[in-house]
Amino acid sequence: MGIRQKLLSFLFSQLILVLMVSNHSNAMGLKLGYYHKTCPNAESIISKTTYRFISRAPTLAAPLLRMHFHDCFVRGCDGSVLLNSTKTSISEKDAIPNQSLRGYHVIDAVKSAVEEACPGVVSCADILALVARDSVSMIHGPYWKVPLGRRDGRVSILNEIFAELPAPFANITQLKQMFAAKGLNTKDLAVLSGSLIFFISKNKRHVKLWRTTIGTSHCLGFTNRLYNFTGKGDTDPSMDPNYIVKLKQKCKPRDTTTLVEMDPGSFKTFDEAYYTLVAKRRGLFQSDSALLDDPETKAYVIIQASTNGSTFAKDFAESMVKMGQVGVLTGNQGEIRKHCALVN
Repeated sequence: MGIRQKLLSFLFSQLILVLMVSNHSNAMGLKLGYYHKTCPNAESIISKTTYRFISRAPTLAAPLLRMHFHDCFVRGCDGSVLLNSTKTSISEKDAIPNQSLRGYHVIDAVKSAVEEACPGVVSCADILALVARDSVSMIHGPYWKVPLGRRDGRVSILNEIFAELPAPFANITQLKQMFAAKGLNTKDLAVLSGSLIFFISKNKRHVKLWRTTIGTSHCLGFTNRLYNFTGKGDTDPSMDPNYIVKLKQKCKPRDTTTLVEMDPGSFKTFDEAYYTLVAKRRGLFQSDSALLDDPETKAYVIIQASTNGSTFAKDFAESMVKMGQVGVLTGNQGEIRKHCALVN
């Protein structure tokens, strides 16, 4: 390794250390039952309001989980993804990868209900974290305890999302570095890869795309692996050839609209089938296949695939708690927005 590479490696490791210390320091300001005295019915109100929507439209669970992920990976879990653009600044919400996010009306309804009971007390960032947890739980997914006390950020910048969200064509080294920058380890990467969402940027043209164990993907997100992987009209050798044949039946080379289920049959449920697909080399994205390129992530994939996800629910809950503490604002930082789409 050359001197320049060593220097870059050292600087990156120091940056990771600084970010982890900062994340840990602020996360210490979160606690369970944070609103017990100031808004004792907050969590109940949030759960009941969320259920009104999920019971009628269970497919909202995936985009609400995705919204929480997008929020935490850009500027930390501060509700910045909820802010509208202004005359002087274009927000994260209007970035093309975020234009396919759904469920803002759920967050707004929850905020309105909470504000009626306890004006100016509960942050939008906390509401988003709880709604994501509750919506997943309501479709029979894992349940996790959510430490609260997040404050809302006042800044949301469109261009920041492109450097912060993992891409579906990322290799395992890139994925590990991006997760490490958020204080998340290799196991968290393996766990959350089964449920979290990526965006794709191709030929400088950003395309909306989502991926979860309870979601679907447009053909455009992976057709390069089927028809033109290296630019020579070939297929991705890391994919199961039989799977490629089936995908080609659903997705033609220029298909930009057809939706394909990531895990057939699991569009409205939450399960561990993702790992079975990856182990069989049937992950749609290159980042799925990348999990087989690292000893730790590969071992996790094989264990979950061979044991019907024996520890997935527990592991997922633990990783979600960690992700929910990334870059949070606490104490006197930020604010408590009156409306989630607007700074005060």
